[in-house]
Amino acid sequence: MYCPKIDCGLTVGLFSLYEFSKPPFTYATQGFCRRIPAFCPRAQAATGIHAAAILAQAALESGWGARAVGNMFFGIKDTAKGKTGKGQLLVTTEYLKSADQKHLFPEVISVTWNERRKRWKYVVKDWFRKYDSPAGSFKDHAQFFLQNARYAQAMAHAGDPIRFLQEVAKAGYATAPDYAVILTKLVKMIQRHTPSDLESFEMPGEAESFEMPSEEDLWEYMPQETEEG
Repeated sequence: MYCPKIDCGLTVGLFSLYEFSKPPFTYATQGFCRRIPAFCPRAQAATGIHAAAILAQAALESGWGARAVGNMFFGIKDTAKGKTGKGQLLVTTEYLKSADQKHLFPEVISVTWNERRKRWKYVVKDWFRKYDSPAGSFKDHAQFFLQNARYAQAMAHAGDPIRFLQEVAKAGYATAPDYAVILTKLVKMIQRHTPSDLESFEMPGEAESFEMPSEEDLWEYMPQETEEG
């Protein structure tokens, strides 16, 4: 399977992407742009998932690496709930359609109605996977999609980064209502500002910038360490 070349051109391109999308994490973003892209083509070779989709999801889920707690770049839940020693209890935000779902989480901090999103906003503590290195996170992300039948429809479109991420969102990867919208914008910018061999199609005439979620909203995409952690 074709594995797109990752070189200094991609790093430069990602710095441009950072300047356009304005995430609030300067130092972490520099490290993210230098180190993380190299993992994406390896994951593409293993899964068929387009490297741009992998990179966009890693950027959003980890806040450009600033919130990659326990080397976790994709926010995958730990279904073993820490019993294997490979989990971490973190504060996270979920959006659900009803206010009676507290039983889904080990600890609920608050439940409030969010008028803008038309969902109940849960601030909770939940179990997430942790890794010894970023490479472990990317490898697990690949296996997650290969082994989870829930994402079969997404995998049917693995080579189309936008369609893939739309199907991932439909399958319930995240509860934020605009998850697919933000990722789609990130993918398009990655494809404009990375070497041509990472691009699968052209999107002429689109704006070169977009509004990332506000700093307050951006935290909702990323699990955070608990005070005890």
